[in-house]
Amino acid sequence: MILETFDVLVIGAGAAGMMCAIEAGKRGRSVLIIDHAKAPGEKIRISGGGRCNFTNTGATHLNFLSANPKFCVSALRRYRPRDFIALVERYGIAYHEKTLGQLFCDGSAKQIIDMLLTEMKAARVVLRLETSFQDVTKTESGFEVTLSSGKVACASLVVACGGKSIPKMGATGLGYEIAKEFGIGLVETRPALVPLTFEAGMLARLTPLSGVALDAVVAHGRTKFREGMLFTHRGLSGPSILQISSYWREGDEIRVDMAPGVDALAALKAARTASPRQAVATVLSTLLPKRVAQLIAEDEDGAKGNIADCSDKVLGRLAAAVNAWTFKPVGSEGYRTAEVTLGGVDTDALDSRTLETKAVPGLYFIGEVVDVTGWLGGYNFQWAWASGWSAGQSV
Repeated sequence: MILETFDVLVIGAGAAGMMCAIEAGKRGRSVLIIDHAKAPGEKIRISGGGRCNFTNTGATHLNFLSANPKFCVSALRRYRPRDFIALVERYGIAYHEKTLGQLFCDGSAKQIIDMLLTEMKAARVVLRLETSFQDVTKTESGFEVTLSSGKVACASLVVACGGKSIPKMGATGLGYEIAKEFGIGLVETRPALVPLTFEAGMLARLTPLSGVALDAVVAHGRTKFREGMLFTHRGLSGPSILQISSYWREGDEIRVDMAPGVDALAALKAARTASPRQAVATVLSTLLPKRVAQLIAEDEDGAKGNIADCSDKVLGRLAAAVNAWTFKPVGSEGYRTAEVTLGGVDTDALDSRTLETKAVPGLYFIGEVVDVTGWLGGYNFQWAWASGWSAGQSV
């Protein structure tokens, strides 16, 4: 039986996979890229509220979590945000910086997908959708891969099928299974960039706040982020919470400053002198959304009357509730809503420059499947472009 033969087979037509296929095709390699989905780049399509936060201008290795924090340095230096921005500009895709270096399309995220598809076509990459991986065997010349459409031989096999996040879009642990099959180590995986949840008692108490959003500094140990925070019917969400979720572990405390830059104790003492007849909730509402202010006042026994009736100790407790609210989440919303997967293929098994496995020549792992996880804000896309580009220079 004569097998279809390609120089490179890429499993996964997401951001990293398509970038790798493009670069390999540009080098004259014959490339087949497959995906079990009906359309390529589904995570690109839904990202950034449909506008795709395609990179971050300030991306460095310091914005990533990994068992080896310096592993991603090589790829990120070889393919920088400005390189992808140049590609976007070449296609005339309008974009804007939203905040903190985050770049979004002015229009639809589909523009990024269309750009990548055009690049793949120009590089003569063969794309096959609704095609799934079934099995792989190492051969003397490379690999023999069984797909739902038949068998394919390739010299290089690139695993770019992502992590477990957002299973409703078809995410699976396939990449990890392929790694295990070849004896490649894995770092334990868990949901990241994910909303955190409260235990039943705390949830019942805070349910009235569902839908309230505010600016906050959210901290876990020495790590902290200042961005928006949102109370939900399950717990907390918003950018600051998603960021800290990558660092949080079960049993750990989270600390929240709900009035960043404001000394709540000084403000309360000043109000006690200037407006002694004001209700405590009214004073707190000058620092916080009204519903949050009311709940804090209700929770403090000594704060039922006017601000003039509050002792320094009571004001201290109220200020702590504003500037240093400390609690233990019971868990997270899991892979269902997680934007990315923390952990993955152990970077010790990979060449940091090419993403090729050290033990199995011709086998590559790129993108989210690798134990490199970025912050919220375009960093994970930049890792996808950089790791895909780097592998594409080698396959």
